[in-house]
Amino acid sequence: MDCKLYNAYLNILREELVPAMGCTEPIALAYAAASARALLGRMPERVQVEVSGNLIKNAMGVTVPNTDGMRGIEAAVAAGIVAGNEKKKLECIADVDDGGRDNIRAYLAKNIITVELCESDLAFDCTVKVEANGENALIRMANAHTNIVHREKNGEIISDTPVSCESEDGMSSHECLTVENIIKFAEEVELSDVEPILARQIECNSAISSEGLKNPWGACIGQTLLSCAGDSLMNRAKARAAAGSDARMNGCAMPVVILSGSGNQGMTASLPVITYAEEQKRSREELLRALVVSDLCTIHLKTYIGRLSAFCGAVCAGAGAGAGICFLEGGRVREVSHTLVNALGISSGIVCDGAKASCAGKIALAVEAGILGWEMFKNGGKQFYSGEGIITKGVENTIRNVGILGHDGMKATDRTIMDIMLKKMC
Repeated sequence: MDCKLYNAYLNILREELVPAMGCTEPIALAYAAASARALLGRMPERVQVEVSGNLIKNAMGVTVPNTDGMRGIEAAVAAGIVAGNEKKKLECIADVDDGGRDNIRAYLAKNIITVELCESDLAFDCTVKVEANGENALIRMANAHTNIVHREKNGEIISDTPVSCESEDGMSSHECLTVENIIKFAEEVELSDVEPILARQIECNSAISSEGLKNPWGACIGQTLLSCAGDSLMNRAKARAAAGSDARMNGCAMPVVILSGSGNQGMTASLPVITYAEEQKRSREELLRALVVSDLCTIHLKTYIGRLSAFCGAVCAGAGAGAGICFLEGGRVREVSHTLVNALGISSGIVCDGAKASCAGKIALAVEAGILGWEMFKNGGKQFYSGEGIITKGVENTIRNVGILGHDGMKATDRTIMDIMLKKMC
């Protein structure tokens, strides 16, 4: 494989597979708030937060970890200001203790945090302005969960990065991704290059899944699947992925290795592949290479859609998991391509109406679609054909169609979902 392309794929994995504690949208808000407080240099007496609709959608219904069950944007911002460590980014509130939780509650009780919908064309956009003792500081984050694009104190601009559409400055371009080259990279990559990244994904995501299966988190989708649908391999793969989301969406303070900016996608892409590898007694090398396929296919599918959309990201990760399982069982470009197309043909209608307990159920559906996509082709070459809905000739063309659907076609759906959710806040 071309050295430049090899390094590009490796950098994409390094950038995307990072640890985060809790749902990434409220944690990103906590990180922005902690950064604003650090820039101000003192505890703010007034906090103004402006956020895009998609951030409201993904932060209003999920429990903020390490806060004793607090939910919503104000809780995330207060946690970041009072107890956040901005140097730890998406793990900025990982070390909050009982005293910190008491202080967060007391800070919230002052009612000094205001939240407004910002005027922005970006799906991901937030500004946190803090004031105290006649001084002020401002942080703006856009397009990605740690992408601070503007820092300002007392009217003096400290740093400013122009924001162009939904580009992610400083991040590797994903336009080089293709299914064919993903398979080639997975076959040729030096394991020492990916082992540290993937080992953390296996460890963290497996641990929170086990927690979700043991204890009553959220709607207990993972536990329900195991109790009502049996012990089949497919069902266990669905249950483990769903259980991780059960715990994470409902305040579990364990880290997850995210993918495409989402912990749910990180768990959906990895846990089914891990489950199949364990059941089939595959080697460590086989598991790591299959995870490379799953992770990169998920990123590839999500690239055209964007970080936040009305298109449920679990669909991409479920299809990626199906591709990883296909690769694990000997499938290569042809088989993986058909698995992805089949999966997308089944589950592309699932909408994202924010981060919350029901994400675990959507994950279970997406994983089933991904595995079914592989089982269809494995058992007699069954497939969906060009002209059937959004499916068209060639896996890359179908992936682009899904991107058009998720990014452009569902903008009106996204606005409608946000209108419905914002009415509940009034």
